[in-house]
Amino acid sequence: MERIEQIERLDPELLEKIALAIRGLSMDAVQFANSGHPGLPMGMADVMSVLWAEYLRFNPSNPKWFNRDRFVLSAGHGSMLLYSLLYLFGFDLHIDDLMQFRKWGSRTPGHPEHLLTPGVETTTGPLGQGLGNAVGMAIASKMLQAEFNKDPYTVLDHYIWVLASDGDLEEGVSHEVASLAGHLQLDNLIVLYDSNRITIDGPTDLSFSEDVQGRFESYGWRVLEADGHSIDEIREVLDTAVGEPSPTPTLILFHTIIGHGSPRKAGTAKAHGEPLGEEEVRLAKRYLGIPEDENFYVPEEVKPLREQYRQRGQELEERWNRILKSYLERYPRLYREFMKRIEGKLFDKGIFGHLPEFSPEVPLSTREASGQVLSFLWDKINGLVGGSADLTPSNKTKPADMPVFNAENRKGRYIHFGVREHGMGTILNGIQLYGGFIPYGGTFLVFSDYMRPAIRLAALMKLGVIYVFTHDSIGLGEDGPTHQPVEHLPSLRYIPNLTVIRPMDANEAAVAWKMALLRRDGPTVLALTRQKLPVLNRTTQGIAQASLLEHGAYVLVEDDQPQVLLMASGSEVHVALKAKALLNQQNVRVRVVSFPCAELFDQQDPAYRESVLPANIPIKVAIEAAYPDYWYKYVGQDGIIVGMDRFGASASGSVLFEKFRITPQHVYQKVMERLQS
Repeated sequence: MERIEQIERLDPELLEKIALAIRGLSMDAVQFANSGHPGLPMGMADVMSVLWAEYLRFNPSNPKWFNRDRFVLSAGHGSMLLYSLLYLFGFDLHIDDLMQFRKWGSRTPGHPEHLLTPGVETTTGPLGQGLGNAVGMAIASKMLQAEFNKDPYTVLDHYIWVLASDGDLEEGVSHEVASLAGHLQLDNLIVLYDSNRITIDGPTDLSFSEDVQGRFESYGWRVLEADGHSIDEIREVLDTAVGEPSPTPTLILFHTIIGHGSPRKAGTAKAHGEPLGEEEVRLAKRYLGIPEDENFYVPEEVKPLREQYRQRGQELEERWNRILKSYLERYPRLYREFMKRIEGKLFDKGIFGHLPEFSPEVPLSTREASGQVLSFLWDKINGLVGGSADLTPSNKTKPADMPVFNAENRKGRYIHFGVREHGMGTILNGIQLYGGFIPYGGTFLVFSDYMRPAIRLAALMKLGVIYVFTHDSIGLGEDGPTHQPVEHLPSLRYIPNLTVIRPMDANEAAVAWKMALLRRDGPTVLALTRQKLPVLNRTTQGIAQASLLEHGAYVLVEDDQPQVLLMASGSEVHVALKAKALLNQQNVRVRVVSFPCAELFDQQDPAYRESVLPANIPIKVAIEAAYPDYWYKYVGQDGIIVGMDRFGASASGSVLFEKFRITPQHVYQKVMERLQS
């Protein structure tokens, strides 16, 4: 991959002044907050001054300019490094913001937060996540380049840059995503490794002695090396990274001193995660040549950079816009599609009027129904891209005609993630952050544990990622308790801004996909069965339509003046329906509520919620093959919950439901006992 243009060099003395400003601002902000991590910003100040001044392309006036380089601070604890850079290079961040570092309501939180601070590409802090996000961004960029770059116009030609720490590379997820990035030959990805050999506990050799260069070369990366405090070496290695194209991603190993400039704490763990202290800050300022009595000092020579880089950024974007104007004249259809994609206009809602409808004559697992819906959707939503963590046949995540993305085919939209659930989660987040796509990823529900940190960050960042989690209960059968999710449904529901949808039949599964696609301000879990389920005949009088899933819960069927309310999700709705039939034989009047999504239900107005779960129905029962406590918020403390309070076992699904008493007969028994008490 090559640049369109080379950015102008600055005087080395000015670059040193920029690095000086970064060190001073970072020391002072952390000291003012009495909390934070000064060591990384001070150690990487030289590298970042060169990168941002001479290589990185961005427009401070429009941080979302689409052809910008993406800079990901995977080592999110070094947030003052990023905030200092954003301030110095003209973004909408000011000295007052730096002085409010880590304070309530500030735009400079302890770790960078997407959507909060202009210029922050992703929320980082949990180590390794940003590296995975960057791999996702690099994949998304390659896909869009393959689709829209047409001779002679290069509409996209940017890099994905990452600053990663020793801690990032120790985290297991870094192995997953780096391995896949090498396999996919993502030559637009450049990782700057801050090798300062210090973590919180002390020197990295306490626990870390691997050959990082050999490791990344074995992944298929190009590895370069430089002194992170030599302007000449930094320039030379960055010139090689962008000027001598490699068919692989690049790791640049920078040897640095953590807390560089601190006379007594540089190179020690004391510089990592705590303020230097007032006395040490004074000594460091004296050593670096910063006025000791001036806080948040910026050299006079550096101050004009804010306006200079705002002008330069506008020029870069204007040049790109001129390319787009010519592109429009030559490729008008592609131009219109490109603009829709980068503006997030990814589909026409009219497609939902043509979703597959499933016959009540053929039992079908909800994973199979999901697969058929995907087969309908994938070529109608150009930005729909997904894959599975090596469970494609089980998750039903690959439509037959969907081309595979790999090193040879950048136009593919299906990704074989391999057995890398956590890596998949971080990459999906990166694809969504990049823009132009709706990403989905599949695995078994039980393995959501492996990717939970990425799911949590997707919820925190309000990313519209879709998770296709199949094998949703003990109903999966013989694989046994290691594969049978018990606590997973409630634990996922406890993640703020995550929507969990567990459809009860094929037609609910189709509506679940609709809701997941419409939800662009947070992630959605589709919890799907392995076992076949009856498809309700919704033309029968009294059976509600699956479209009511949009409300989260709805009255599926009921008798006049019901005495008992049975609510259930997923496959257990069929248990509730059979229990209703047994209770009706005893003249007990019953309402059955299909409850596929608690989050959607909780968003409904009070009148609707009361209409579905009225207070005047005295006996409320929840049925779900999962840990039961979550349901007390709906049945009340006196309600009945039929669920799982232990791990599963190896047997067929039908036997397990019987043995664990998630049956119509057991529900009938519990209700009759309550009625007779």
